[in-house]
Amino acid sequence: MRSVRRRCVASSSSAESAERIIVALDGMAPDQALAFSARVQGLRWVKVGLELYVQAGPEVVMQLRDKGLRVFLDLKFHDIPATMAGACRRAAALGAELITVHACAGSEALQAAQAAAVQGAQSAGLATPTLLAVTVLTSWEEQRLQRELATEQGIADRVSQLAQMAAKAGVGGCVCSPLEVAFLRAQHSKPFALVTPGIRPHGSAVGDQVRVMTPSDAIAAGASQLVIGRPITQSEDPTGAFAQCCAGLTT
Repeated sequence: MRSVRRRCVASSSSAESAERIIVALDGMAPDQALAFSARVQGLRWVKVGLELYVQAGPEVVMQLRDKGLRVFLDLKFHDIPATMAGACRRAAALGAELITVHACAGSEALQAAQAAAVQGAQSAGLATPTLLAVTVLTSWEEQRLQRELATEQGIADRVSQLAQMAAKAGVGGCVCSPLEVAFLRAQHSKPFALVTPGIRPHGSAVGDQVRVMTPSDAIAAGASQLVIGRPITQSEDPTGAFAQCCAGLTT
């Protein structure tokens, strides 16, 4: 009886961990993305980014949803308020459950985007998605950011300011590097979501990310969900790599 209970607990923990990992389908053609998503056992969330969306269009979001997957649409909308609102309205109607917008578009644009996402989901009979405001991309490092953007503001201060603006605008969360998660979680309690790319399991190559952390450390710091791409998608055994990432969150 105890062993059955242990297996049930382990299964529950594994499912919970799978909900916290979003696998980025970056660099894949549409048919590759669909085949990969069907092949990885236990996969719950996938990220559709700019490259895949430009090639495949809205259909790929619906195709992934038809496979029972939850979609993070990471197009990082950044435009005038009316344009951002229109984009978020349509993205919500597609069934994307997480949608990114750039926080630096400003509070008016964020408010318009949030209201439009609610409208879009309601018109399609879907649950309201969570908008995520992008703060500072994980490819930036502080000296280059200050030099190229002609600012004295450090990354931590900039991230904090943008996250605060997003929260006041009613946006449901933000995207930040794992290095900013702990202090943002201290400033914004749940259910405000903190979704972080820049996740690299022990032994993985950093690649073009600068501010990175391991999955277990990012969750311990207060992250809601993790975006992981190449360590899983470029693995010889993607199912095993995904399972290993999930297991790392339960230990």
